[in-house]
Amino acid sequence: MLPDLESLRCFLVAADKLNFRLAARTVGLSPAAFGERIKRLEEQLDVTLFQRTTRRVQLTAAAERLLPEAKVCLQQAHYCVSRARAVDAPVDFAITIGTRFELGLSWLTPALTDLEAAHRERRIHLSFGDTDELLARLRRDDIDCLITSARVTDAHLDYARLHEERYVFVAAPDLLDAQPLQRPADCRAHTLLELRADFPLFRYFLDMRPAKEEWAFNHVQLLGTIGPVRTRALEGAGVAVLPEYFVRPQIDRGELVGILPRTKLASDWFRLIWRRDSVREGALRQLAEELLSHPLK
Repeated sequence: MLPDLESLRCFLVAADKLNFRLAARTVGLSPAAFGERIKRLEEQLDVTLFQRTTRRVQLTAAAERLLPEAKVCLQQAHYCVSRARAVDAPVDFAITIGTRFELGLSWLTPALTDLEAAHRERRIHLSFGDTDELLARLRRDDIDCLITSARVTDAHLDYARLHEERYVFVAAPDLLDAQPLQRPADCRAHTLLELRADFPLFRYFLDMRPAKEEWAFNHVQLLGTIGPVRTRALEGAGVAVLPEYFVRPQIDRGELVGILPRTKLASDWFRLIWRRDSVREGALRQLAEELLSHPLK
C-alpha cells in the first residue's frame, strides 16, 4: 500500500519540528488527527519513524532513510500540479541526434549549451556511429534524426539542408617538396589516404577534372574515418581529400597545403534527416534552423 501525500507532508513537518503539538498546529490539524496521520504512515510502511518520550522526539534510522525521498516525492507532486495548471507552458521532450564522431565532437558538442539554453524544455542527446549504422537506427526509430552529408534516397525519410560541406585536396608540405603532385602521372609516386573503398572522398576531386585523366596512385590506404586520414596526412604518409572545415586549422598553420588549388572540388551538404512519420517533425525543423547559426568547425 503506497503512502498518501498528506501523511508524507505531516512526516516532513514532524521531522523538522521534532514536536508533534507544534507540527500539528503548523499543518492545521488537531494533535490527535496529526498523530493518526503519522501512525497510518508507519503502518503503511511497516516501520517505526519516531522515538517519542515525554521529553523529546527523535527520528529512527528508517525515518532518516525516508526523509530525503519524502522531500523529493512532495517536490514532484507540487511540480505535477504546476505543470498540469500551466496551460501554455511547453512540454518537456528529448531529441537524440545521430552523428559521425568527428562532426559530433568538433561541431555538435560545442553547440549543445546554446541549443539547450534556447529551449529549456528540450533535452538533446548525441549518438555516435557511421552513416550506415545510424540510418539503420533511424529507420528502427532508435534515434530521432541524424546529420550526414551522404546522399540518402528513401521515400520514408525527410530532411532539411544545413551547411555546405566543401572539400580540399591536401598533403604535408614536406611530402610535396620531395614528390610534387602537379599532373596525373605524378600520383604514381604517392599514396592516397581514403575512408573506404565504397566511399572514396577522392571522387570530389575527380568529378571536377577532365574525364580522360587517369589518376592511378601507387597505393591506397583505407582508414575508415576522417580523423585517421588527417593524422596520416600530417605525418606525410600520403595525400588526401578531406572536408575543408576539418583541416582548416592545419591549413592556416601551414601544416597542410592544397594540391592543384585551381581545381575547385565538388561539394556536398550536411542534412538533418528524420522519418516522415516522426511526431517531432516541427521540433526537428526548428532544430535545423538553429543549427544553421552554428558555423562548421
